[in-house]
Amino acid sequence: MTQFDLLRKTELKINRILLKNANLTDVAANVADTLGLAHREVVVVDYRDESITLDILNGCVNAYNIVGKKEQLLDKLGTLPGVHVSDEANVRSDGMLGWISLDEEPAKQALLKSEQMVSEIMSNIARRVIVFSSGAEVAEKQIADTNTPTIMKHLESEGYKVSEGNTLKDDKLYIYSKLREAADIGGYGVIITTGGVGAEDKDQTVEAIKELDSEAATPYICYFKIGTGRHVKDGIKIAVGKYNDTLIIALPGPNDEVKASLNIIVKGLKNDCSKTVLAENIAGNLRKILREKVSNHHMH
Repeated sequence: MTQFDLLRKTELKINRILLKNANLTDVAANVADTLGLAHREVVVVDYRDESITLDILNGCVNAYNIVGKKEQLLDKLGTLPGVHVSDEANVRSDGMLGWISLDEEPAKQALLKSEQMVSEIMSNIARRVIVFSSGAEVAEKQIADTNTPTIMKHLESEGYKVSEGNTLKDDKLYIYSKLREAADIGGYGVIITTGGVGAEDKDQTVEAIKELDSEAATPYICYFKIGTGRHVKDGIKIAVGKYNDTLIIALPGPNDEVKASLNIIVKGLKNDCSKTVLAENIAGNLRKILREKVSNHHMH
């Protein structure tokens, strides 16, 4: 269903219509029925100089229920007691509601074409990815960023268009602002970050994502006792959240863990997995890798 935001242009005027003892509730109900709206979503707000002004309380309407409905609307109103619709009657609005007066078939063809264009644009956006590394040691070139090239190479081989973002500083507000900027105006369907998910006070990526999406999935990879070493948090988490339809995935910093997550991410994107399912699939695999690392360490 093609929904259009009315952008506050919610008034609809019907001119050259005479009322005499008419029931305004019935008038509003007939307009609502014609436009496929609930009766509570249409009210008459004024009648003067042979013009009825109605307000549409639903700010987002189905375009196909609007286009070309002028004659149907006027005919329906003309059947109501106390309502006389003159031959010069017309329907007008300063916004998208004015589509009521358009010729139905050409307007529907235009809608169909716009739907196809929007679908193509959304498909392209969904396959645009930006990758952010994090940490002062990466920003200051003390260590090489091996994660971004790894992610770019893998996702590009899967047909995604991948860009490299700035290195994120260890600051929650900075991370929040950069991720929000990429989601709001960058035109990216997916954001991937690496690093900054640990248990130290400098690790703020998960917290920043939670600011963007309070319902982000943040499963644990492992647990720590707070106060052990530099741990001020009780464990390492990853995060998968959504902001403005952009999926945000926070991975750990070790390159082998990033590599091990990429096939899971691609599969999740192709299957349109929920953020909870995708996060748990990534986390479950990383927990398995960590257990193997610990086991091998003990064996040695």
